[in-house]
Amino acid sequence: MLKSLLVTAVAAVLAASLSFADQSQSKVVIPVNKTSPTDGKQMYTNYCAPCHGVDGKGNGPAASSLKAQPTDLTELQKNNHGKFPDTHVMAILEFGANVPAHGSATMPVWGPILGNMNHLNVEDKQLRISNLSRYLESIQAR
Repeated sequence: MLKSLLVTAVAAVLAASLSFADQSQSKVVIPVNKTSPTDGKQMYTNYCAPCHGVDGKGNGPAASSLKAQPTDLTELQKNNHGKFPDTHVMAILEFGANVPAHGSATMPVWGPILGNMNHLNVEDKQLRISNLSRYLESIQAR
């Protein structure tokens, strides 16, 4: 598991560094491989960990190529008066966020990407977003 995460992270960093020579306009490229819609941890590992880190603290291998430090996802509940902001997290996953970490572009908007993974099942995207949000809730600092 850790080996596959490391390979994925190294591939993401390598793809990001090779794809864009001009660092002032660099973008992080995260490969989008289909994952199980019921496995929030697997989705996090594949889509979020390259920037936010395996532990969710914002220290992923691609974080250094961003203009701003990725959010520490383990502090979401603490920063929201002890309540996990599930509605907010799900909205960010589906519609994106106004975060300057990526220069003029924001964090990848995962909603359309997750929705395209199984376009025959319209509930698949919401299932993915819900399970990814639940996984984020499970890694909150206590």
